[in-house]
Amino acid sequence: MSAPATAFVNGRVLSERGFESDLSVIVEDGHIVAVLPGPAPAGAQAVDLQGRSLVPGFIDTQVNGGGDVLFNDAPTVEGLRAIASAHRQYGSTGLMPTLISDDVDVMLRAIAAVREAIALGVPGILGIHLEGPYLASARKGVHNPDKFHTPDAAELDRIASLGVGKTMLTLAPERFDDATLRALAERGVLVCAGHTAADYERLRRAFGNGVRGVTHLFNAMTPMGSREPGGVGAALDDADSWCGVIVDGEHVHDASLRIAIAAKPRGKILLVTDAMPPVGGQREDFVLYGQTMTCRDGKCSTADGTLAGSALDMATAVRNTVERLGLPLDEACRMASTYPAEFLGLGHELGRIAPGYRADLVALDDELRVADSWIAGQR
Repeated sequence: MSAPATAFVNGRVLSERGFESDLSVIVEDGHIVAVLPGPAPAGAQAVDLQGRSLVPGFIDTQVNGGGDVLFNDAPTVEGLRAIASAHRQYGSTGLMPTLISDDVDVMLRAIAAVREAIALGVPGILGIHLEGPYLASARKGVHNPDKFHTPDAAELDRIASLGVGKTMLTLAPERFDDATLRALAERGVLVCAGHTAADYERLRRAFGNGVRGVTHLFNAMTPMGSREPGGVGAALDDADSWCGVIVDGEHVHDASLRIAIAAKPRGKILLVTDAMPPVGGQREDFVLYGQTMTCRDGKCSTADGTLAGSALDMATAVRNTVERLGLPLDEACRMASTYPAEFLGLGHELGRIAPGYRADLVALDDELRVADSWIAGQR
């Protein structure tokens, strides 16, 4: 016998029309089967939201670590469990664990770990994000340029071999010919530009040859100027590409983010965290490439001040989008759920509170903090 239906009631439900009260969200076998006006139907087990906001579970496409675990150091199922668990408390019910530029053998171990984690049903793991090592030294950020190289066809075959879930690859498109970019996209790899020295013309051409968007707009890419629009200008000028943004008050000025959101078509800007191990952990520092990185006052950096990922969680990113950027809560939540799902090609099953969608849900209190969360209907 299947378990009785669950009805989420007495909350403000984020629908396609915005937040609505007096709705019941009915969940059976991990999926939403109905969104109905009025109280819970007879026989359903009621979950009283106590007036809180019920939103789709957040989806983070750039998570380097969490819970004091760095994916590069723990490319294992156990490492993935710890990272995903740390981020669930901040509403991230789906994430792309992200491997910072590393040796090929570490990349292959990470791919194998994600494949196994998905097979085992580790909650929240949607695939893998390989950020590098095919990047531009001129825009390296905290990445180690000693790891950078141009892959041959055999290596590209291996990194595209996950077979389940999603594979996202951040690269500098100027290091590849158009045919290679198209071939990766045709194999289902979600190719994004990042840590790139590409100018406006080169990045616009890349968008026409399979590059889906930019990993973190403004950061580690050529800036926009009056006569040289650069990579930032290319991303803002292209209506079809997606742009990840890190809304932490450290990576990008709030005004620049507001301008970008106004410039892009609605739905093409998504929130990412670029989170490092201290998120959901006990320590303020961690080691990357043999260097100690410190996270204080919301900023992760090297000893010389270079940004090293972030101390941002997705709930805080949503809150910052409302409080710092002035966006309405419903749009901020879509930037953390609906739009990332669509970017990943999962918009038919994740990112909305609607019949047929997986019951990945988050309850936010009046201070926009996570009060509770569910993955496939499980608390």
